[in-house]
Amino acid sequence: MPTLETPRLILSPFSFDDAPAVQSLASDFAIADTTLTIPHPYTDGAAASWIASSASLWLVQQTLALAIRRKEDGALLGAISLFDILPEHRAELGYWIGKPFWGKGYASEAGHAILEFGFNELKLQRIYAEHLTRNPASGRVMEKIGLKQEGILRQHAMKWGKLEDVVYRGILKDERQKMNQTVR
Repeated sequence: MPTLETPRLILSPFSFDDAPAVQSLASDFAIADTTLTIPHPYTDGAAASWIASSASLWLVQQTLALAIRRKEDGALLGAISLFDILPEHRAELGYWIGKPFWGKGYASEAGHAILEFGFNELKLQRIYAEHLTRNPASGRVMEKIGLKQEGILRQHAMKWGKLEDVVYRGILKDERQKMNQTVR
């Protein structure tokens, strides 16, 4: 599994030593409430099981799940993933940041790094993501890293027994390259 570095972060493979921190951060209701796949309650053993499955999914190049760690002290802040990878074609981006670390730009910084890896190393042509319409903060992260809104799927997801609208966003490899050229 790769390790990626940004000015403030290290994105690296999870180890079983991370399970207690993942358990603590992901069990916050605010995390489960704003994501489609994290359950609440987050049961004991779920973090270790997820870590084990993410490692095996990378072996078949289906999912890349990396820990987001603060460079200065190694603190685990959250996770970022490319999943449902279709080699040299597309993948879906997913991420979560522990509530104590919200609002500090960590998701955007990690997002830029994983997009570069996806386009340059995995040779993807498209990376897309989704967020609940009631989670505009996640949409702002996606906008900051260049994902454009492609549509809203009405009543597309079920969360807490209620149908939810979902915003889809995406970025193409050539759009990302143009974005990088204008930054330089």
